[in-house]
Amino acid sequence: MSAANSPSEHDELQDLLLRKLAETQQDFWRVFRIMAEFVDGFTMMALQRNLVSIFGSARIKPEDKYYAMAVEVAKELGGLGFNVLTGGGPGIMEAANKGAQEAGAASAGVNIQLPFEQKANPYVDPKRLASFQHFFVRKVMFVKYAHGFIVLPGGFGTLDEFFEAVTLIQTGKTKKFPIILMGREYWAGLLGWIKERLLSEHLISAEDMALFHVTDDPREAALIVREFYQKETVLTNF
Repeated sequence: MSAANSPSEHDELQDLLLRKLAETQQDFWRVFRIMAEFVDGFTMMALQRNLVSIFGSARIKPEDKYYAMAVEVAKELGGLGFNVLTGGGPGIMEAANKGAQEAGAASAGVNIQLPFEQKANPYVDPKRLASFQHFFVRKVMFVKYAHGFIVLPGGFGTLDEFFEAVTLIQTGKTKKFPIILMGREYWAGLLGWIKERLLSEHLISAEDMALFHVTDDPREAALIVREFYQKETVLTNF
C-alpha cells in the first residue's frame, strides 16, 4: 500500500471531514438562531406605530445636560404624536424612554445582550421591549421601523448608527427619513472634518450634507420630524 493511501492518513482525512461537517452544522444552527431573533423582533416591532429612534451614550449620567436634552426631545416628539424607540439601555436611552413616558407616548426598546449584562432601563414599556444577541439584527429593527433618527452625543455605537443611516439613504437602500444630530458643540469637530476632508476631496457630494440636520433645540428637532411627515407617508423603510 502506498504512503498516500496509508491507514493513518486515511483516518486523518476522515477526522478532518468530520470536523468540517460539524462546523458546517454549527453554522446551520446559527442561521436558525438568527432567524428566531428576527422573528421575535419583527413580531414585537410590527405592532408599534410612529416610532422615532433616539441614540446616544449609555454612559451619560442624569445630571448631564445631554440627558436633559434627550428627555425634552422625547417629550416634544410625544406631544406631536410620535413614539420613541431606543436601544433600551441606560444613559441617553434611559432619558429618551423617560421623556416618552412623561409625555404619555409609547416607549419602546431593543436591548442588546452584552458581556457586562446591559439591562433594560425602567422606562421602557414592558410589552415594547425586545432583546437581541446580535447587533446586526437589532440594527435592522431601528432602520426598518423608525421614522426618524435623533442622535445625541455617544461613542462608537452611536457613530455607527448615524453613519449607517446616512449611508443607507445616500445609496438608496432605504427611503429617506429625517436624521438629526443634537449637541452642536459635541459634533462640531466631526462635522468640520467631514467638510474639510470628505467634502473638499470630493469623497461625498455637497447634497450629502443635507441628509441630516443639526440643532440643540428639542422643539426644533421634533418639528423637523413632523414637517417631514406632513409631506411623506409614514411607512416602514423596507
